[in-house]
Amino acid sequence: MIKKIYRLNESSLKKVLKYKKPFFSYWFIANVAQNRLPHSRFAILLSTKNTKTSVNRNFFRRKFYNLVADYIEKWSFDIVFVPKKWKTFDKKNEVSIVEFEKDILFSLKKIFNS
Repeated sequence: MIKKIYRLNESSLKKVLKYKKPFFSYWFIANVAQNRLPHSRFAILLSTKNTKTSVNRNFFRRKFYNLVADYIEKWSFDIVFVPKKWKTFDKKNEVSIVEFEKDILFSLKKIFNS
């Protein structure tokens, strides 16, 4: 997990979703907005449509925050990851976990290299 200052709160999350520049990957839409802080902040929106139980949501949220920990000090963006409607995640499915990590890392590289 990352510190709370590196996570977006609800009001900041709404601003990012309103004034965004989207980056698309196979399973996610990464909404990016510039911030005035010396570090980046992150959020992921997982609903019951994407993960059936709260155990799965928490598992993938923790996995997400561990993946983005390396990208905190690079640039200064607010980034919200939103999974596409048809994609579901299950922590019992190893393929789902690997593809989740692969897609998040692909999106981050795409964002920070542009």
